[in-house]
Amino acid sequence: HLPIHERLAAFAQDKNDPGLAALYFQFGRYLLISSTRQGLLPPNLQGLWCNTIHTPWNGDYHLNINLQMNHWPAEVTNLSELHLPLIEWTKQQVPSGERTAKAFYNARGWVTHILGNVWEFTAPGEHPSWGATNTSAAWLCEHLYTHYQYTLDKAYLRDVYPTMKGAAQFFVDMLVQDPRTKYLVTAPTTSPENAYKMPNGSVVSICAGSTMDNQILRELFTNTIEAAGILGVDSAFAAELAAKRDRLMPTTIGEDGRIMEWLEPYEEVEPTHRHVSHLYGLYPGNEISIEHTPELAEAARKSLEVRGDQSTGWSMAWKINFWARLQDGDHAYKLLGDLLRPCVDEHTKEVKGGGSYPNLFCAHPPFQIDGNFGGTAGIAEMLIQSQTGLIEFLPALPSAWKNGSFSGLKVRNGGEVSAKWTEGLLTEARLKAIVPGIFRIKLPANSANLSLKKNQKPVSLPVIDGMLTVDLQQGDELILIM
Repeated sequence: HLPIHERLAAFAQDKNDPGLAALYFQFGRYLLISSTRQGLLPPNLQGLWCNTIHTPWNGDYHLNINLQMNHWPAEVTNLSELHLPLIEWTKQQVPSGERTAKAFYNARGWVTHILGNVWEFTAPGEHPSWGATNTSAAWLCEHLYTHYQYTLDKAYLRDVYPTMKGAAQFFVDMLVQDPRTKYLVTAPTTSPENAYKMPNGSVVSICAGSTMDNQILRELFTNTIEAAGILGVDSAFAAELAAKRDRLMPTTIGEDGRIMEWLEPYEEVEPTHRHVSHLYGLYPGNEISIEHTPELAEAARKSLEVRGDQSTGWSMAWKINFWARLQDGDHAYKLLGDLLRPCVDEHTKEVKGGGSYPNLFCAHPPFQIDGNFGGTAGIAEMLIQSQTGLIEFLPALPSAWKNGSFSGLKVRNGGEVSAKWTEGLLTEARLKAIVPGIFRIKLPANSANLSLKKNQKPVSLPVIDGMLTVDLQQGDELILIM
């Protein structure tokens, strides 16, 4: 019964309002639905809601996280078709990106940097400290492959594969050997948008082989190799990518127990910097996980603790997803509370720091819509995860959400899922196959008395090491009752 500005103020004092999180989640879906349609442009930094002629950041596309974050909710919240404008826009950048690759790097393939717009601008732009970032095409290709992972549409994959191949081909030509470490590195590049100190005290942004670059390239090469295998093409090129991938510096833990951000353990200029680029492999990537790389996961946790929670709005939204991937639901929920902090002073009307405006728009400040989209994705990430090839229900459920349900979220391999829980424990889960496929489900600890139904008929399936594997045809539904 409260208007939103009063509800935000009340939530800042008492977090017992789970309905606000549900509202924020649906608001994020609404904003994406309102921002784009098939055949239109993807949403820019303000979505569609720019109230000035000269908009913040020129109303363009920033490609070192922001445009990508706008689309993090697309697949998991069952809005796959709204991913397509970004995918089509990415394909349209290729001819310009090929010219830029040739002119700036004498390389084949295509590249784009920090700035994108409706005129296919792909060259380095603005200040070198962020404009030299050259892995934006590779990051965009993550979205091309993610859409395939959720839909398993081979005709679609055949259509986007040349774009992925071209992005990978650029780095085959562009990577050089670092004379000290012998690793293959991108150079020049950055770790968006942080800087580091040299031994003489000077502040430097340009580097070679930043951790984020290595993580993104491993992902691009892996996805391109997988896509080539699925389509039965380019086996020699796939082998070349695998060889190059093996020569990238692995994600490394420094002496301080944190993930190293650069090739060497430089001291960052701003330890609490809003960008957390070197944890790309935790989210949206899948290189770092509690299950498969526990040491890296712990180092990522320490990195986040040093970075801190308070930041710009979109950065706090990113951190919700980080903590959800670390399966720390209470910390993810704490970040959600920070993201929902009312940022407009009630008396002076002055905007102070990151948080939410009275209409729930996210404050960088100023208004920047990626925080809304990142927050929506973060809530979904707390409730369902499938990035490791396993479906995991309630992987980061906060203690504040003791009882609840969700329906209609999506998982990789073409599944739609629903769940109910009581006192923090999963009581029922449903998996519906949108396309035929084999699904693997990680069972919760309270599944000793599990019963199963397939298309409303009781079934028995083997459980091995806490995993349930099921082969479903299109339209089949599996129900798990704890």
